[in-house]
Amino acid sequence: MSARHLFSFSAAAFLVGLTALAAPSHAADKLRVGKSVGTAWTFMPLDVGLHEGIFTKYGVDLEVANFGGDAKLQQALASESMDLGLGSGPSMAFVVKGAPVIAVAAFAGAPRNIGVVVAGDSPIKKVADLKGKLMAISTAGSLTEWLSKRLSAHEGWGPDGMKLVAIGDTAQQASAIKAHQVDAFMGGTETGYRMEETGNGRVLVAMDSYVPHFVTHVVFARKQLVASNPTAIANFLKGFFATIAWMKAHKNESTAITAPLLHESAAVASKTYDLQMPMLTLDGQFDPQGLELIKQSYVDLKLLDKTPSDDQMLTRQFLPVKP
Repeated sequence: MSARHLFSFSAAAFLVGLTALAAPSHAADKLRVGKSVGTAWTFMPLDVGLHEGIFTKYGVDLEVANFGGDAKLQQALASESMDLGLGSGPSMAFVVKGAPVIAVAAFAGAPRNIGVVVAGDSPIKKVADLKGKLMAISTAGSLTEWLSKRLSAHEGWGPDGMKLVAIGDTAQQASAIKAHQVDAFMGGTETGYRMEETGNGRVLVAMDSYVPHFVTHVVFARKQLVASNPTAIANFLKGFFATIAWMKAHKNESTAITAPLLHESAAVASKTYDLQMPMLTLDGQFDPQGLELIKQSYVDLKLLDKTPSDDQMLTRQFLPVKP
């Protein structure tokens, strides 16, 4: 081979190699992921993972949207405007009722993110003082109603030991507390911490002490996506749980990311992290005891006539998640 031909061959080989290096081996999967509540700390792994580029490492390109509750998230999934969603364990009842989705992983256990909040100047100092008091919940048939009744039963007052009133989301509950229209509300502990900082409220108790086994939050996926592109779901879950592991090892960095997104001070962000980080799991597995309690809550709240089977609510084909 002549020197000229050798040079041409070498140059061509170099260009081919360079092109191979520049071209990605697999285009990133674009996934639309919804949060049932945009300002919940437990859903922050999505934001942290995006900020740190963790999802990109697993070949996932995320588009994130916030919704005003589980029902609206489920509507978005059913209409195919979202591919996956972060919602509550109790929302698996939608799956049993025929929603075209399935729970693919659990990521939060005992409900440390929900608790009883009272006004800053409230005479209520301990749980026993709640007997007969007016407790605000979000809506009838909600997790906050079920938790309120469980607390009442645990204290020996029966399920109706407190007067429950449905007044809407956490912001409305906080307003009702400030105006002394209710004695307490069952809602987000981070909201209670923000109220403590301004002197308007305080967290009386977090509900994990009353419900040590639970499935507070799960990842939902459209069944059609599970069938057509399971690899994309598996990669998303790897990125999501890798982010949780990163957050567990990087408190300061995590709170620096989440505080401005949640409009919290550094002190509140730190306190919220310390309370809620332990409830986040690392492999997506469903706690068997928590599942049984979830199923019973459906019957207690009259969402379902009888307890469903696991297969009616979830799939374990992606579990355990191993980033």
